Amino acid sequence: MTAPILRRLADLRAKTAEWRSNGETIGLVPTMGALHAGHMSLVEAANQACDRVIVTIFVNPKQFNNAEDLANYPRTETEDAEKLAPFGVDLIYVPDPDQIYPGGYATNVSVGGSITDVMEGPFRPGHFDGVATVVAKLFLQTGADQAFFGQKDYQQLMVVTRMARDLDIPITVHGCETVREPSGLAMSSRNLRLSPEALAKAAALNAEMRKAAAEAAAGMPWPPLEAAARKALAEAGFGDVEYFDLRCAETLEALETPSRPARLLAAAWMDGIRLIDNIDVPQKQS
Repeated sequence: MTAPILRRLADLRAKTAEWRSNGETIGLVPTMGALHAGHMSLVEAANQACDRVIVTIFVNPKQFNNAEDLANYPRTETEDAEKLAPFGVDLIYVPDPDQIYPGGYATNVSVGGSITDVMEGPFRPGHFDGVATVVAKLFLQTGADQAFFGQKDYQQLMVVTRMARDLDIPITVHGCETVREPSGLAMSSRNLRLSPEALAKAAALNAEMRKAAAEAAAGMPWPPLEAAARKALAEAGFGDVEYFDLRCAETLEALETPSRPARLLAAAWMDGIRLIDNIDVPQKQS
């Protein structure tokens, strides 16, 4: 049985008020639709932690800095609702655009500092402002106790966590493990736009990341590892590799070696589709 779909904020708040009156906790899984197994893993985590689960589907125009990318983003609401049916979701919130950005809307939430100045920040101007704004609205509209995000968008997870903390929004943000294809490629709604041939080639991204991470942990300096990985990705069929960075897992400061908790984060283009990924990097062996 598919969960009810609500489109108006008043209806959403009437339902969550009912749950609150019964002392029930609410888990939130914010999405832009085109759901896959990665999203379902977030729903399962929310179900385990909370009495009620809301999945939101909203393709947020404010986080796209490319009009073509926004126009081409897959919109599969009916299929998404069917996929969620076996997972015990209590409510699907698909807000009409005016429920998020009503006429005259003039407020923007912006997270500054080191976690937005690097990687995705320069390559996607305004993206994180759009993310922070819509997620803040969804946190406040649902009144959820806990929210669940995938670690595939690691920098986004850090932005959302900082935003909620800085604005004193009473919600716990969880980062859940990235779900991957058998090839190692991180699951993403954008993968739907890759041809079978490009999908097979794209597996090289995670393979090169794992190789570079292991060599960094073994003590090899980062600059030649990055250069070698960029060369290998070009040979595998990737176009522009926007970044392939070793960074502190807590601050996103650039690192030369994984001398403290670190992550390797990358963004690269395959067949006209922009793919991102990140993995944990073991600390340098002494």
